[in-house]
Amino acid sequence: MILSHAHKFIYIKTYKTGSTSVEAALSGSCGPDDVITEASEQLRGVRQKPAQNYRLEHPAVPRRPILKRLLGRPERHYHPSVGYYEHMPAWRVRTYVGEDIWRSYFKFSFERNPWDRQVSWYHYKTKSLAEASKPTFAQFNADRRRAYVENWELYTIDGALALDYIGRYESLDKDFETVLSRIGLSGQVELPRTNVSRNRDRDYRDYFDDRTKALVADWYAPEVRHFGYTF
Repeated sequence: MILSHAHKFIYIKTYKTGSTSVEAALSGSCGPDDVITEASEQLRGVRQKPAQNYRLEHPAVPRRPILKRLLGRPERHYHPSVGYYEHMPAWRVRTYVGEDIWRSYFKFSFERNPWDRQVSWYHYKTKSLAEASKPTFAQFNADRRRAYVENWELYTIDGALALDYIGRYESLDKDFETVLSRIGLSGQVELPRTNVSRNRDRDYRDYFDDRTKALVADWYAPEVRHFGYTF
């Protein structure tokens, strides 16, 4: 997630949408007062500028559970208690920045075909597992808690789109250029290819049977309906 006062934009980072590439590209244009959220160690190296200004003192920032503090559990970069964090929903950003900034800054994100995205999510969540212990795609999706991708909840507020623009992964280069034009950086930023999955050897449609195809359609009905995605 990036909050840029220098260029007056707010970038909401979704899952499996080329978001790391977008973040890496935009971080290099951030000024000293801009917010760049912390990320995993693996992703820090692809950014042009490190995380900055993400710690926040605000009454709405949730406090860490007392038990975790007493047990000395470390605070992670994705915990809401840090202030601004990587995959942060629009409603929370709006609460922290206030209405003047929220209304006047250009707010954007990216989305992806939910069936294609689900396959990418499956590979991402199981990449560290040995082949012998890796669940099949159908088994993975049987557990909604681990398999559900909450992108819709990130860029909507009370079920309604909260951003000015949502580009598509399928036309990432073109739509990213649209973003650059809106924030005054056209021709000044290049989109790198980062965090690319290397274990996709077939079309996403080949992963599905009738049950998992219908499951994704049900889980992500709002995205399918709004963006017109089809299997």
